[in-house]
Amino acid sequence: MTDVTVKELAPADRSAGKRATGKVVFYVTVIFMCVVLVLPVIAFFINAFAFRWFYPQLIPDEWSLQAWQRLGLLPPPGQFSIENLFAQWASVPDVVRALGLSLWIGFLVTGVSIVIGMPAARALGMYSFRGKRLIEFIIITPTIVPPIAFSLGLNINFIRWDLALEAAGINLGLSGSVLGVSIVHLVPVMPYVVLTLSGVFANYNADFEAQARTLGAGPFRTFWHVTFPAILPGLFVACLFAFLVSWSQYLLTFLIGQGRVITLPILLFSAAGSGNNAVIAALSLIFIAPAVLILLVSSRYLSGESGAVGGFGRV
Repeated sequence: MTDVTVKELAPADRSAGKRATGKVVFYVTVIFMCVVLVLPVIAFFINAFAFRWFYPQLIPDEWSLQAWQRLGLLPPPGQFSIENLFAQWASVPDVVRALGLSLWIGFLVTGVSIVIGMPAARALGMYSFRGKRLIEFIIITPTIVPPIAFSLGLNINFIRWDLALEAAGINLGLSGSVLGVSIVHLVPVMPYVVLTLSGVFANYNADFEAQARTLGAGPFRTFWHVTFPAILPGLFVACLFAFLVSWSQYLLTFLIGQGRVITLPILLFSAAGSGNNAVIAALSLIFIAPAVLILLVSSRYLSGESGAVGGFGRV
């Protein structure tokens, strides 16, 4: 009887031990990833407010706001007041102008990519047809091809189209303009939008739309009251990917913008060569702040329970 009891308990003990080991590995991995992700941000914070931080000092002996003053975000030393602060921001410093332009391009690209990508994602996610795999491969090609390869070709074409349109009396200005930069940002953004929404539509049941139309709902009401709520979590994730990819573009903005479209990445990379660690850290904090804020707002839609994540295996 004792031998039987021991044999019955042994597998249970081993299973409990495996679960405990798995939990330890999981928590150690999570803590390690948090440390790796948080430490650079802490270093940025310290550098942004540090003055003369030299090795082997663990913490700077002197602190200063000189980086923020050099960026034009704070009044000069000894002149700080609410009036001077408002006057400083009213002059629209380069950082504020670059931040606003980056946000505008990011939101514009996000909206256009959703409008263009949703029909394609619905077709890829809900239907099977000949050549589907080929179309999927073509869609993800921009993530495989080096950006400089297609950006140089697009820049040459933009210049040719501008000359042709100017000869016809139309001044569109694709090269060296916000419009041209926004168009070229769509190239790396579209694969993420289409693939994310394809996963959503792979889990979507179109019978609900048919029922709504049977009850007399028109196309717009069907979309607004049936389709849109069902795909909303995945739509948030697609918008997040689109904004972050557009927000972080440096090479495409530099080549197509030709130095006339100054976004925050352009400003950050130009400051990186100055050697002023405090200014670089301050710009880096400004650069990551909107992305982190948007990520926190949409984090509830990034769980495995969301159709935006769970549907990829069925595309």
